[in-house]
Amino acid sequence: MERPTPTLTCIGSDPSCRLDPAPALAHLTVMTQPKTLAKICGLTTPATLEVALHGGAAFVGAVVFEKSPRHIPPLHAATLFDRARKRAKIVAVLVDPDDALLTEVGLILRPDLIQLHGHETPQRAAEVRRLTGAGIIKALPIRSEADFASVPDWADVADHLLFDARPPDGSSLPGGVGASFDWALMQNRALPANWFLAGGLDPQNVTEAVRISGAPLVDVSSGVESEPGVKDPDRIRAFLEAVSRS
Repeated sequence: MERPTPTLTCIGSDPSCRLDPAPALAHLTVMTQPKTLAKICGLTTPATLEVALHGGAAFVGAVVFEKSPRHIPPLHAATLFDRARKRAKIVAVLVDPDDALLTEVGLILRPDLIQLHGHETPQRAAEVRRLTGAGIIKALPIRSEADFASVPDWADVADHLLFDARPPDGSSLPGGVGASFDWALMQNRALPANWFLAGGLDPQNVTEAVRISGAPLVDVSSGVESEPGVKDPDRIRAFLEAVSRS
């Protein structure tokens, strides 16, 4: 009797999903897990942006927030990140932006996604989408189980949720301070698809973070820096290599 023709079942369009070529198993359907994707955030120079793109970053982030050591104005960001178009998703990271800043970012930078990293509500996020035409990443600060209470409110509003460590009390920055949280809090939790894990990730711990949390997407900023706001090309490469093995 002839063997049935092998079939392939994939999740989305993930290129890592393939048939096992072994003849003895040719009648089986093989499905591999989608690979973890990475966002390198707070890029400020052509050289480090190119390292991130060449290393396979799926998302690259521009921080437009004056209190951050990674801040770049919209016009500077537009000039820098134009080389990333069609190579990775461009993300503008904003903190409680007003309409004027949103309009400027939308018209000049033209990001694929806006990451809201402040106290924005779902209603405000809907206005951000309308004003800019960009998708929405909403960052949620996490320290304990109670911090997940707002997740259902965002299910129909955000394209992605980003779970970041709640910054230390008194910090003037909403993220990017190198703090992490208990990754086991992400286990066995009903979440919208395609969420990011952030907070304290670096080349040494990202593989373990993905293993424990099950994160499909990871975000790094300070963990690939030699000092606040200064990205290290070698650390970017090492981080992306570690993610590719996750």
